[in-house]
Amino acid sequence: MNRVKDMLKAGQTAVGTTGRANADVPFLGNSGYDYILFDTQHSTDDIKGLAGAVAATSGTPATPIVRVGDLRPDQICYALDIGAKGIVVPMVNTPEEAADMVNWCKYPFEGVRSSAGMRGNWGEFDSYREYMDHVNAQLLIAPMIETQQALDCLEDILAVPGIDVLLVGPSDLSININVPLDYTNPKYHATLDRIGAACADAGVTAGMYFAPPPIPPAVLVEKGFRFFTIPWLDWATEGIRNGLSAIR
Repeated sequence: MNRVKDMLKAGQTAVGTTGRANADVPFLGNSGYDYILFDTQHSTDDIKGLAGAVAATSGTPATPIVRVGDLRPDQICYALDIGAKGIVVPMVNTPEEAADMVNWCKYPFEGVRSSAGMRGNWGEFDSYREYMDHVNAQLLIAPMIETQQALDCLEDILAVPGIDVLLVGPSDLSININVPLDYTNPKYHATLDRIGAACADAGVTAGMYFAPPPIPPAVLVEKGFRFFTIPWLDWATEGIRNGLSAIR
């Protein structure tokens, strides 16, 4: 199963956090977050080096999701082979690129993913065909929208079968609509409103790669966004301080 995909299908909001190869993944996985997002685009982690961290999510409620560095079949294959249950690809700008992403994520005959045996914590199956069909149905596919070109193709991208989440890259989107990192700018909010409405019309979940600090998560939910990542360190630090204060 894929808990996050099931939540989104039920209309719920999924909130995750980021993980690294050297993170205490069981702690994060049992802390209440719905998913752990491992990044290989803007971090020093490489995909194959995350194998142990992704495996450590097994036995926790959190779904492991990997952002690859680029839209390439080998990177998607590596992330899936280490057990990712969700794939994020940056800078998906056209419906053709979105279709390539879906195609490379799924096994035949819904896609062209190469087989390397049963990979990931998906359960037990009576046949390999049953395993492949299950993974095809349960894998979370989340292309990122970050450019004006992608906005110009918004509805066509959303019409590509197999997309579960259209994920906004908050910083790059702001830069590419010429309000760099100005997350309170009316133009930025109007763009988010447009994305949220288009996703609702297409039956695709609107998501934010992270929740920009000036925008309360509740505001994102009001705009129709139901998938976003929240840093864990500040909350953990606050919890430790509160615990120590209660003792002292």
